[in-house]
Amino acid sequence: MAKHAYSRRDLAFQLHEVLRVEELTRFPYFQDHDRGSIDLVLDTAGRFADTLLRPLLAALDRQEPQLVDGTIRLHPGVGPVVRRFGADGWISALFPYAEGGQQMPHAVYNAAVFAMQATNYSASVPPFLTLGAANLLRSFAAPELAAAFTPPMYAGRWQGTMALTEPDAGSSLSDITTSAEPTAEGYYKIRGQKIYISSGDHDACDNVVHLMLAKIKGSPAGAKGISLFVVPRQRVAQGLPKGTETPADLVGNDVVTAGIYHKLGCKGAPIAHLMMGGRDDCHGYLVGEPNKGLGYMFQMMNEARLAVGVSAAAIGTAAYHAALEYARARPQGRPVASRDVAKPQVPIIGHADVKRMLLFQKATMEGALGLLLHCSYYMDLAQAAEGPERENAALLLDLLMPIAKTYPSEMGVLSTSAAIQVHGGAGYTTDFPVEQFFREARIHPIHEGTTGIQGLDLLGRKITQHGGKAVGLLLAEMQAAIAAAGAHPELAPLAAQLGKAVATLQQVTGHLLGVAAHDHELFLADATLYLELAGLVAVAWQWLRQATVAQGALPAAHPDDQNFYRGKLMAAQYFYEYELVKAPGLAKRLQSANAVTVDMQAEWF
Repeated sequence: MAKHAYSRRDLAFQLHEVLRVEELTRFPYFQDHDRGSIDLVLDTAGRFADTLLRPLLAALDRQEPQLVDGTIRLHPGVGPVVRRFGADGWISALFPYAEGGQQMPHAVYNAAVFAMQATNYSASVPPFLTLGAANLLRSFAAPELAAAFTPPMYAGRWQGTMALTEPDAGSSLSDITTSAEPTAEGYYKIRGQKIYISSGDHDACDNVVHLMLAKIKGSPAGAKGISLFVVPRQRVAQGLPKGTETPADLVGNDVVTAGIYHKLGCKGAPIAHLMMGGRDDCHGYLVGEPNKGLGYMFQMMNEARLAVGVSAAAIGTAAYHAALEYARARPQGRPVASRDVAKPQVPIIGHADVKRMLLFQKATMEGALGLLLHCSYYMDLAQAAEGPERENAALLLDLLMPIAKTYPSEMGVLSTSAAIQVHGGAGYTTDFPVEQFFREARIHPIHEGTTGIQGLDLLGRKITQHGGKAVGLLLAEMQAAIAAAGAHPELAPLAAQLGKAVATLQQVTGHLLGVAAHDHELFLADATLYLELAGLVAVAWQWLRQATVAQGALPAAHPDDQNFYRGKLMAAQYFYEYELVKAPGLAKRLQSANAVTVDMQAEWF
């Protein structure tokens, strides 16, 4: 693995110089987090990653989980790491002091998570899944139910999951068949099966707590009849747990691990096939009100979508730094203008095409990180601000979520592929880590809502919600970035190009909304391409923000920082010259009357 999996300097730049995250301390909830404490969080995350996660990177990939005697067995190094996540406060860090949390801003927390996942994504999956499940319980469950399950989850002793998918109901959750039957004792009897449940069973914790969707018998059909339940793998003999149970205090809850899926990558986090209620003795505890489960689960799903973007950017960034280190060290060939074989070979980083591939990785991944941290900042405002500031932040976050999930996911696959290409034949071997990064990156365009689903969400819902208010807010943010760049004549070409791209996106949006009025299928047929166009514009916006800060800081910067800022400015140029130039082609396709994907018939393939 490369000496560095990410740039600590870039995290500081993004948080302190671009976002100015310390300004969140104006809100009482975040008032204890100054620049010193924020830097301490990042440094602590870096040490955690280097000492605990880095040594397991290849080992978790080579030693796959195995289903043994009904339990999934993981590499023995996973258990201590998961418990350290809990003991060191990472699982509960976002929560209030009263709940044992640190009231940490999401922007800071996600920067720390990014550092960990760039170092070893696979090992970080179980605790951060637990975070989402615990937050769902503390948000919607009755106080006694949340108090029963969240303490051991915060401590890293119990794993949390989201159990949605079924054999005949993947993304179409309206079709789930898992059932729940009320009992006189207050719990429900759960029957059914769930598949592809991440960390759905393993021996690195004492218990697994499933947040499971099911339908109470007699409930309305479709999504309106879905309820949410806590379904632990093991339960206490009587009533709810008190949070102090040891494994000896727990009994089986009729949740059987029927199988394990052997994944392409991310092998340290197993996915399980679960069967519930085979002995008619699976207890589930209702979260909130009946038939409102899908709405509750959307909180965890939305959080998970932003987390997927962070994970994807982290893996793509690790691949970039591995490629960068290799390119600096690997001698091959000579400059095309001087091929004197008597002269020594040059490191491949001196070749323009290699620099192109490295710039592609840098521009896409650092641009994606900027978008993700900006969305995290909106999340903080939506939590801590009041009035219009809070409302506007929530609207912007909701609008940007499909882009923040998808752009890093899709470009992460291409970025890791470019890292392999930089390595040449070496990249196709297990002797170098980039082939593992390539495999691990491929899941992100799939889980927590595929790219196609995110496109439908953006174009079919988010654009028109609230009378298009969120779109107006985003356009205002982009125009503000263009205006700020105007203070630097060097950035005028980029500012003008972003202005044209924003106008193009507006034109395409208006055209498609016109199509929707008479042909809804055609309107959404290329929603994925619309999402791609929106992603290009959103990341170009982020790069203009970063370039403006870099250009302003450059004259007075220390020589080392000058190199950093010049790298930022060149990456911004690359993005506009090589990536944003794709926008007109996408716009042309999106406004074409040709309906080939709609008109094509299944029999013609």
